[in-house]
Amino acid sequence: MKKFDRIMVGIIVAFLIGIFWMGSRNRNDSNVWDHREYKVSINRARHALETFEQEQNRAPKNLEELRHWAGDQEFPALTGLSAISADASREERDDFLQNEWEDYVILATKTNYYKITYQPGNTSIREIRKNFTGMMIGIFGLVLVLLCYIRQKILLPFHQFSEIPYELAKGNLTIPLQENKSRFFGKYIWGMDLLREHLEKNKVRELAFQKEKKMLFLSLGHDVKTPLSAIKLYAGAISKGLYQAEGKEQEIAENIKRNVDVIERYLSEMIQASREDFLDFEVNNAEFYIRDSLEKIREYYQDKMSLNQIDFSMGSYQNCLLYGDADRFQEVLQNVIENAIKYGDGRRIWLEVRREGEEYQIVLYNTGCSLSKKELPHIFDSFYRGSNVGERQGSGLGLYICRQLMHRMEGEITAEILEDAGECILSVHMIVHLA
Repeated sequence: MKKFDRIMVGIIVAFLIGIFWMGSRNRNDSNVWDHREYKVSINRARHALETFEQEQNRAPKNLEELRHWAGDQEFPALTGLSAISADASREERDDFLQNEWEDYVILATKTNYYKITYQPGNTSIREIRKNFTGMMIGIFGLVLVLLCYIRQKILLPFHQFSEIPYELAKGNLTIPLQENKSRFFGKYIWGMDLLREHLEKNKVRELAFQKEKKMLFLSLGHDVKTPLSAIKLYAGAISKGLYQAEGKEQEIAENIKRNVDVIERYLSEMIQASREDFLDFEVNNAEFYIRDSLEKIREYYQDKMSLNQIDFSMGSYQNCLLYGDADRFQEVLQNVIENAIKYGDGRRIWLEVRREGEEYQIVLYNTGCSLSKKELPHIFDSFYRGSNVGERQGSGLGLYICRQLMHRMEGEITAEILEDAGECILSVHMIVHLA
């Protein structure tokens, strides 16, 4: 904001300096150019009159005849032409010289006197600068209004909102968002408010999950103590030879086995609890056109693939109305393509789209697959990372999230490895249902 204010002040100062300079020049300028235009025309007319008399042996009737005879030659600033013979009487000459309210000049030739009326020039440097100054004032006013509008309607609101992402990043999820009906930032504020609410819900959900998980482990840990104590008791009794009766050791062994089974069950519950869905996927299923999602993908990845020198293409497709969450489906497509860029050989990635009965299938192919077929069934598991990851960073959740989202949209996602002329190609099939 401060830089913009400095720019506005600089523009105003520069304009005022320009106006001052123009004014000082106007005071020093004379109207020496006022008469130059019509003087040039009079000199041209003098030459044309002499030539006209030599060829026509008479004087032209008016200025129009002279112009026509001269080939429509222009005589700027001249307004009229009249003539009288050089042999005219004094009274006739006096009458000829009347009309003093007009600006005129007398030209004399061998046979005639000519009175040429003219309009004094009014396009002096002073007038030009005056007009230019007026025009500049108007332009400056418009520019100033535009700058003020940009400052008040765009920069100032944006400056007020610029702290919101910073506060959200710090974890301040209760920051109030001012209502703003501006057509420039209304959607931005609405989106930031949705983001804030989403982060706040996730925070509450995470705290609840952590509490529930902690309580579960505490409960299971407490329950495990009982069978462990029994096993410990049985083991101590056996080591001291307290069970001498026939068949008693067999009974103790059965009790130990039963307690071990209880412990194994508790451990299974703990493992299952730790592997339960730790991510909450909110999916709003509705009808959407596949073209909207695919064209957004094409628009974004066409340039990105070109910069990475990857051959990217998308086959022709039929625009259909599908059932699912358009935003979530686009998220799935992006995740799959990003994986292809990250783990492929960077030569070629392409999409094929086809309709099969009541299903719509989008298939992504990418060259350079280095996964083994044994690993393929696990690539959609949470936290699973294949042997081809190398030193690439990742969490192992991308494809897991894709499958969870597709299942919530009543769709499916699968993968297979193809061999084509000795080249290994990974294909990922995303299936959604028609609306």
